Amino acid sequence: MSRALWTLRTFARSQDQIPVLISLALVWIVFAVANNRFLTPGNLTNLALQIVSVGAISVGVVFVLLLGEIDLSAGALSGFAAAIMAVLNVNHGFSAPVAILAAVLGGAVVGTVQGLIITRFALPAFVVTLAGLLTWQGALLYLLGDSGTINLTDTTYLTLSSSFLPSWAGWLLAVVVVTTYGLTAAARRRSRGAVGLTIETTHAMGVRLVLVAVVIAVIVAVLNADRGVPVAVLVLVALVAIGDLVVRRSTFGRRVIAVGSNTEAARRAGINTNRVRIAVFSISGAMAGAGGVLAASRLLAVNQGSGGSDLLLMAIAGPVIAGTSLFGARGNVWSALSGAVLLGSISNGMDLLSLTSSVKYMITGLVLAAAVVFDSISRKRAAANPKLLATAHHRPPTRTNQEAS
Repeated sequence: MSRALWTLRTFARSQDQIPVLISLALVWIVFAVANNRFLTPGNLTNLALQIVSVGAISVGVVFVLLLGEIDLSAGALSGFAAAIMAVLNVNHGFSAPVAILAAVLGGAVVGTVQGLIITRFALPAFVVTLAGLLTWQGALLYLLGDSGTINLTDTTYLTLSSSFLPSWAGWLLAVVVVTTYGLTAAARRRSRGAVGLTIETTHAMGVRLVLVAVVIAVIVAVLNADRGVPVAVLVLVALVAIGDLVVRRSTFGRRVIAVGSNTEAARRAGINTNRVRIAVFSISGAMAGAGGVLAASRLLAVNQGSGGSDLLLMAIAGPVIAGTSLFGARGNVWSALSGAVLLGSISNGMDLLSLTSSVKYMITGLVLAAAVVFDSISRKRAAANPKLLATAHHRPPTRTNQEAS
């Protein structure tokens, strides 16, 4: 594998991210040609805000997918959690921060209960979460009562959904992020070299850092050209970054991958597989709650349609399209963000072209079907040729530590 290709794969965080980045570029080119408003700073800012709630739910969905399971209750649960927040804040006078915390914790409790049912009775997650979808939709309607809608008036929600960093703060944040990224990469390179592991070349690390800096600078410049960097987008990126650290750097994350790869082997290795499953569904529930809070904050209301429509489809389809496997153990949390951006871009572009809902659903469905087929083909190729699995580790070209320094 050439150094240039390896650098690209490292920058993309996973080779599975390369197709979605190419697809995103093609989608943007097509819609930019079809409608000259698509790539304007105002529309791109709106696009960023539109994907926040879906992206947050997708973070939890990724954990479930890494187990090789699926959570069909995530969308309905997000609406139910938002209703908990609205009822506590509006009807019972709790402060907005307390109500938001209750919504997220409520989602986590529901996810834990579903995980306990799945593991205790050895039931398919598909069946349990499908029952959850119906249950939490009914619970949403029950909490909303006869009015069917609860309007949110606390300024906290407006701050969460409609606040933007001033231009200088956006650039300062960009500098901090790029600096932190560079220092982290350098520290990891030193630690790997200290124990004799293969390390990234100085040139490759420098190229990757420059690419990251350019991408972040472009994003901040575009957002600053409109209203600034949205606070809600920062919340989403923080959730994705924390989830990525948990999967890649923690013992729990390694256990999730192990259980998703081979449950029996993980059990024989001493991993409490039931506990891992329960924890994953708890995380999925908490992220559904967070997504519900973000969606309600943007609409400043919770209604009977909260958590419905195509929200569940988008939350599951996004990570799958971005390379997280439906069969478990392959993927990363950043696919929640990249998948949300891709699907959000398609939806936003179709809205600008005034396409009907029927056409939008069919196009989104075809995109998801194509992603699933690609995932299945990739999995079969990897199984047929174990050498392909080595590319998942993205090892740099072999060089000695002295040559690379």
